Amino acid sequence: MNWFPLTNSLRIAAISAVIVFFVGIAAAYYIAKLPRVVKGILDVILTLPLVLPPTVVGYLLLLMLGPKRPIGLWFLNTFGIKLTMQWWSAIFAVTVVVFPLMYRTARGAFESFDETLADAGRTLGLSNTYIFWRIRMPYCRQGILAGTVLAFARAIGEYGATSMIAGYTPGRTATVATEVYQLWRTGDDAMAIKWVMINIAISAVVLLTVNLLEKRTAAKAGR
Repeated sequence: MNWFPLTNSLRIAAISAVIVFFVGIAAAYYIAKLPRVVKGILDVILTLPLVLPPTVVGYLLLLMLGPKRPIGLWFLNTFGIKLTMQWWSAIFAVTVVVFPLMYRTARGAFESFDETLADAGRTLGLSNTYIFWRIRMPYCRQGILAGTVLAFARAIGEYGATSMIAGYTPGRTATVATEVYQLWRTGDDAMAIKWVMINIAISAVVLLTVNLLEKRTAAKAGR
């Protein structure tokens, strides 16, 4: 059994999860402080990939990153790098698709933070950086971890946008999701079911992890 689709899916998901972790936290933290109207507009824009069909997200990315499009053409002419149909091209698609999960979860965690703790820290002369990393982040840890785990799980199962921008090449760009589709197309149901079971097992572990984090958060809130 060729394990490349799994290892490729895991590395794409891991890289994407790291990206959305930092970008999602930064966006959630700063946008939560904005006026309600501005925050509402940015919420719509940043959450849009969550409700758009993944193929639409993939198509929009192709319009920007394709070899004949402005960004893609510039990279190709300047660095000789083609941004599409590579294994790492899927990172663009996956990051855009899973970002709303991390952003919304992190924002919810930050909004539940007791600001009197930050105010108390400032009266003691603590910097905003110290307060953020040593007070705010530990307080919101469970919610942020849950968002990260959900983003990682969603990244592993992403198909629509990934298939459009990275395509399917065995041993090069194949992921678990695209592998299942190709096996179904070729009538290899037995192998397709094996990959489906692997995906279900990973998803089950992820959901159990999220449930444990939510129970810890509820227990902490009840103290």
